[in-house]
Amino acid sequence: MPSMLPALHFRSLSVVRILLSGLLLFACMGNTAAAAPMVIVLDVDGAISPGTANYVVRGLETAADDHAQLVVLKMDTPGGLSTAMRQIIKQILASPVPVAVFVAPQGARAASAGTYILYASHIAAMAPATNLGAATPISIGLGGLTEPGRQPQKNGNEENDGKEKPADKLVVPPGNTEARKQVNDAAAYIRSLAQMRGRNADWAEQAVRKAVSLTADEALKQNVIDIIAADVPDLLRQLDGRTVNVQSAERTLHMAGAHVVTLEPGWRSKLLSAIADPSIAYLLMLAGLFGIFFEFSNPGFVLPGVVGAISLLLALFAFQVLPINYAGLGLILLGIAFMAGEVFMPSFGILGIGGIAAFVIGSLMLVDTDVPGYGISWTVIVPVALFSALFIFFVAGMALRSYRRPVVSGSEEMVGAVGEVQEDFDGASGWAQVHGETWRIRSKQPLAHGQKIKVVRLDGLTLEVEPQQDDNA
Repeated sequence: MPSMLPALHFRSLSVVRILLSGLLLFACMGNTAAAAPMVIVLDVDGAISPGTANYVVRGLETAADDHAQLVVLKMDTPGGLSTAMRQIIKQILASPVPVAVFVAPQGARAASAGTYILYASHIAAMAPATNLGAATPISIGLGGLTEPGRQPQKNGNEENDGKEKPADKLVVPPGNTEARKQVNDAAAYIRSLAQMRGRNADWAEQAVRKAVSLTADEALKQNVIDIIAADVPDLLRQLDGRTVNVQSAERTLHMAGAHVVTLEPGWRSKLLSAIADPSIAYLLMLAGLFGIFFEFSNPGFVLPGVVGAISLLLALFAFQVLPINYAGLGLILLGIAFMAGEVFMPSFGILGIGGIAAFVIGSLMLVDTDVPGYGISWTVIVPVALFSALFIFFVAGMALRSYRRPVVSGSEEMVGAVGEVQEDFDGASGWAQVHGETWRIRSKQPLAHGQKIKVVRLDGLTLEVEPQQDDNA
């Protein structure tokens, strides 16, 4: 028995060594995986909307939670809403993870709101054959931004005819105080972002005041961007070893062997993007109004009322984040009221035509912005206006016919009904057949068997009747 102890001891040591080796191997694998830097890519394609802002904000929060090395905001946008743009910029400025805005793929652009976001980023990059700029607040239009007799420059490279004409002289015409305030505010905002990131602040102001644009090569030469890259892998190769300033601290980027993760928009971002689309919000509002209108016109259907209430609440939520002109909304409601009034108070088409006109004008005015992708097109407004008119005429007409239809049940229906006396009686009560039913009747005049009578009043379960007059008499 004692001779077996060394063998058992040796076997136990072997098992321990194997376990320790396995744990060491797993630890090394874990350290290797942890050592690989993570790069999160967010893909923004289309107008900057509340849904886009939600997607970017959540993506930056995820990057911070996962201790990512870098966030690449791959962007191709014609611009978007100022509120959504500022929300994205605030999150970029507060992000503990450096953000590289990459205008890609080739042929993409970062116009209007996209230019502001690019200027706010820690690293600005563009792919070949891309452009940025035209950052004038578009809701005030581009006309009238220059002095009388002066044409705006087409790009940031043109000379000034030998005379220095600073950008701040290019203002909107006198008297347009609101437009001037918007331009000055936007110019100061983008200039502050340029100064923070050490980029060309003068060109940034020109992009606001004169709506100039730049290609990728021109932007690199004028210190508007930092890098031109063919794609995301090329961008990461060029960023390897680069030092950036993140929240007043220098950080060196290590991109070798980076693990690239592309985050897709979640259901919340997709829902916000869908209902914040002006055309969808417009249709939701009308569906809500018509559903509730149908329910009130024909009580008891329930389903139209439920669908209408949900649609209307979703539309109101969308209107909260969209630049809504409430005069346009009022015209839409007035148009619906006029079209309904045409059914109840025929006016030879005046109310109906006026209602359709008010409806169309209100629909055009509803979204108070000219941002690309945020208008309601004629291809939506005209069919919806025609459908709305037909729907209202049909529903209101159905309600009116129902209101005018004679009562076919209850005590009101018995008054005026015609019946036949079943027995002779004089000054007392008797029996008669009315609507196929036998009723006790009372009459002030003698009645004979088989005589036609007409009901004049219902007294409990007794009918007060009188002889029916012969129409031929």
